[in-house]
Amino acid sequence: MDGQTPESWSEIVAQFDDASLYQTWAYGSVRWGGRNLSHLVIRAGGAVVAAAQLRIARVPVLPAGIAYLRWGPLCQRRGEAIDPAIVREMMSRLQAEYGRRRGFVLQLIPNAFPETPRGDAYAAALASAEMTPQPDVPPYRTVLVDLRPVPDAMRKRLDPKWRNHLNRSEKNGLEFEVSDSIAAYGEFLRLYEVMWQKKQFETSVDVEEFGRIQAELPAAQKMTTFVARKDRTAVAALVCSAMGDNAIYVLGATNDQARELRAAYFLQWQAILWLQQRGVHGYDLGGIDPETNPGGYSFKSGFGGVDVTQLPAHARSSGALGRIVMSSAAWLRRCKAKTNPVAASPA
Repeated sequence: MDGQTPESWSEIVAQFDDASLYQTWAYGSVRWGGRNLSHLVIRAGGAVVAAAQLRIARVPVLPAGIAYLRWGPLCQRRGEAIDPAIVREMMSRLQAEYGRRRGFVLQLIPNAFPETPRGDAYAAALASAEMTPQPDVPPYRTVLVDLRPVPDAMRKRLDPKWRNHLNRSEKNGLEFEVSDSIAAYGEFLRLYEVMWQKKQFETSVDVEEFGRIQAELPAAQKMTTFVARKDRTAVAALVCSAMGDNAIYVLGATNDQARELRAAYFLQWQAILWLQQRGVHGYDLGGIDPETNPGGYSFKSGFGGVDVTQLPAHARSSGALGRIVMSSAAWLRRCKAKTNPVAASPA
């Protein structure tokens, strides 16, 4: 229970197929502050079999708060099938520690999609733990691309128009670069700033914050920056995180020249091939919303992936005070959604 360091926690996260950027120490400490993090680890026979990083949000004055678990817990060890018994045990221990012992509301969003072995295990465990779905928390909807087929099969799976754009891009003399360095992320930032200044789009993503996260991530967990160049000049860049069995598209940016060159198509395809070569099984395209971002939805739906929605957020409170805290948090989320209706994303 707790007592983790950034180094020990990173070693634990690396042992799980359901790991993601959102369970790393760097993400939690930069986003919420290190002193607001809590960790729970289950061991059996000396091996870690389940783990979770939570954010603790305390209510001033009152002995109450919320323990948030985002894209967790981690229950599927690398190369192993998910064990529903371990998921149930972890749910039980989370409730015992954060609900009954500390008196917090427990809210979690599992890194799992319905109609998959992992999703089935979590759905059953959530139901048996009597945790309640939270309809006021927008569910994460995305396109998930299977990277296990051979490249020719993946290319044939692309939408015909998407594939035509890719064919045209490959005739434009574009160059492809990959790096996990701070300098590469800085190059993405420069492209992003120019793009944002021109389009002034609404977003809840803080690209500078992700830069600080990148600086703190250990080498094995750093995000990867992919850059497309024309005549040595960067025209498009994307940032993804490859942990566990899936990669997640986190950020992207293009300039005016990229549209004519179809650079986004070239860059995404090269990233897919690079990820596949490194044994990544799936590519999560970072969230979709057909209503608020129809252009992004059209682009991502052409990858030949599957439109999926993550299991919803669930919560459980202990006692009357906990129910008041949970109701107040739901009210605040509804108010925020009205003033800032941005598409749901994992970030």
